[in-house]
Amino acid sequence: MSGLESIGSVISNIDDIEKGAQVATSLLQHGANFVRANRVNWQSYLQGQMISNEDYQFISKFDNSTLEQRVVLLGDEKGKMQFAKTFFNLMSHIAKDQTLQYILTMLDDMLQEDKTRVEILKVYSRKNKESVWSPFLHLLDRQDRFIVNQTSRIIAKIACWGKDLMETSDLKFYLNWLKDQLKLPGNEYLQTAARCLQMMLRVDTYRYMFIQVDGVATIISVLDSSKMGFQIQYQLIFCLWCLTFNPNLLERMSKQHNIIPILSDILSDTVKEKVSRIILATFRNLLEKPEERELVQENALSMVQCKVLKQLELLEARKFDDPDIVEDLQYLQEKLQESVQDLSSFDEYVTEIKSGRLEWSPVHKSDRFWRENAIRLNEKNYELLKILVRLLEGSKDPLILSVAAHDIGEYVRYYPRGKNVIEQLGAKHLVMQYLTHEDPNVRYEALIAVQKLMVHNWEYLGKQISQAKAEEAPGVIPAKA
Repeated sequence: MSGLESIGSVISNIDDIEKGAQVATSLLQHGANFVRANRVNWQSYLQGQMISNEDYQFISKFDNSTLEQRVVLLGDEKGKMQFAKTFFNLMSHIAKDQTLQYILTMLDDMLQEDKTRVEILKVYSRKNKESVWSPFLHLLDRQDRFIVNQTSRIIAKIACWGKDLMETSDLKFYLNWLKDQLKLPGNEYLQTAARCLQMMLRVDTYRYMFIQVDGVATIISVLDSSKMGFQIQYQLIFCLWCLTFNPNLLERMSKQHNIIPILSDILSDTVKEKVSRIILATFRNLLEKPEERELVQENALSMVQCKVLKQLELLEARKFDDPDIVEDLQYLQEKLQESVQDLSSFDEYVTEIKSGRLEWSPVHKSDRFWRENAIRLNEKNYELLKILVRLLEGSKDPLILSVAAHDIGEYVRYYPRGKNVIEQLGAKHLVMQYLTHEDPNVRYEALIAVQKLMVHNWEYLGKQISQAKAEEAPGVIPAKA
């Protein structure tokens, strides 16, 4: 699966998966079946003068038509324009939730029946100099959750199946709306929102906008939250997989978002083959698609740090029948083994720090490591030190806090000007606040780190005192401070 080499191949693959998408929208599908069973009395709307006779004649005929009859109804330009006109009129003039549910479900069914029908809506809107998106985006504000999610599904289809792409402002609004749905507490239509996002991220332009609105952070936060079903895991990881086909997006994703640790955790816990398959495909893209060799190496080392090699061994023992999984397993094992052979102690340290998952690996306690590499923590504008500071600020894990405090102390100990750097980065007061931490190991490492910071003060003070004494009494050898 991950050997696909073009966006066109990706789209084809997603189309195949769409054929089995009923599970992903099970609640919406269940609701749609209920809606279809409750037919609308269009005659009452005509008698109440809520719809025109023209719209009544068309919708009555259309609602009771067979597949073949609908093809005939939409067989010429006049029929197509009446189709669009009637549906837009009904959406704008009918306020009753139950009837609007029926209209939207009927429209969704018509588009699902023939994808090219999205162009009918677009052509009609252009002829009338109106936005095809406004009537639908307006419905996203409704209180009825079925209406909202059925509308979202239609928007995604029009955006993905039409010849013209969604305009920037509407696209940004819709993608942000989808993000909000993913974060909405207790959202029973979560799978529907994820399904719409899966469709949207098939389009290259939409991927770039999704990155711009910081959509990856939302996906990561949902994946990293409390337990969720495997279907949501699969759908959201599928979205990440789509994004990994763009080499120029991969660098931004890798630098701004720590996706490898999250995916490795899910890989170690899941028992679902489809989830394992999509994670392996994503990992493969992270090693295969980047144009910068340095990024490939960073991703590989991150996987090694997150114990992915061990997971690959366990998966290999399961003897999958799916050739895509077998091929991806072999590829990943080969690439990660190569990375392990080239791994230096500093590479290992960098990978661990960037993963944010600190542990007492051998490098932390090695005097030789710190003597040779302390100054390298200044590289890339103190990138590694800044990560340690962020971990001290935000982590609640005693192990991470202990190791971070220890490393701050070792940096100061082995780099002569380290104290000034640490103070400028705001790490000194962070370490000192952990002197009263509830965990004894955190308190101990914080105390040792503070002592190392203070020793530099004493050495500096001792030199100043010695210099002052020498100036006052020339020729007298000052005592050691």
